[in-house]
Amino acid sequence: MRIDKYLKIARIIKRRTVANEACDAGRVSVGGKPVKASYEVKPGDEIEIGFGNRAVKIRVLEVKETVRKEEADSLFEYL
Repeated sequence: MRIDKYLKIARIIKRRTVANEACDAGRVSVGGKPVKASYEVKPGDEIEIGFGNRAVKIRVLEVKETVRKEEADSLFEYL
């Protein structure tokens, strides 16, 4: 699954277009390297997202196409 879609489904970023723009601006990195929106997410990836003056770091636990709002936080863990 593409990283922009994953960030939207996991409800880390509200809209896919915003996730896509964050990737284009270089604010999303996996393993310390900036990635494009087309990067394929795999379980175990450590994603760092820059939000203004703070950064959020997560580890991908599971990749699903659809998930209910209550279960979205089971897709990742904060580091």
